[in-house]
Amino acid sequence: MMRYQRREVALAACFSALAGYVDALGFITLGGFFVSFMTGNTTRLGIELAGRNPGGIALAGSVIVLFVCGVVVGSLVGHFAGRDRPPAVLGMVTVLLALAALMETSGQTLPAVGILAVAMGAENAVFQRDGEVSIGLTYMTGTLVKMGQRIAASMLGGPKLSFLRHFLLWLGLMGGAFTGAVVHRLIGLDAIWLAAAAALAMTFAALLFLRDG
Repeated sequence: MMRYQRREVALAACFSALAGYVDALGFITLGGFFVSFMTGNTTRLGIELAGRNPGGIALAGSVIVLFVCGVVVGSLVGHFAGRDRPPAVLGMVTVLLALAALMETSGQTLPAVGILAVAMGAENAVFQRDGEVSIGLTYMTGTLVKMGQRIAASMLGGPKLSFLRHFLLWLGLMGGAFTGAVVHRLIGLDAIWLAAAAALAMTFAALLFLRDG
């Protein structure tokens, strides 16, 4: 992540905010399952397996599979887009979110939430170098670990503010989740339309400011 410029880190924080927003919508709708945080869903899957709860097992397992499918498709789109990887992947995310919003509007809530998981998996392909995700946008455990490491390094004489990049990613996800929960309380899953609009704006921002080297 240190190889990225300030504007790229700022945009990454915005992308993380989108993930937090969408995750909050999915979490509320699914009653405690996530559409972007697969560590949490994996823990839930283990708990549901231990409790022999077929419904919970099917739900957790399905969301995980859909998320992985999103990662695969997003990675392929990014590969064929070349230097236009970020806007191409975000354009795909925008289309998926719009499709989810349309399905929700027509009363197909569960399939709509499933598409949200695909979209969140795809979003992780925005920043990828040498075949690996270089900035994780929908999960924060590794980011918080790196932030702690940077803080420790600063206490030992290293750069004092190097932890801020990781803090901004975390803050983006948390802020997005907060916003998603508030908006869901006001307008329900119509909030997906706002996510699609935000993703469209981010697609244009990526088109202007992000190019893979």
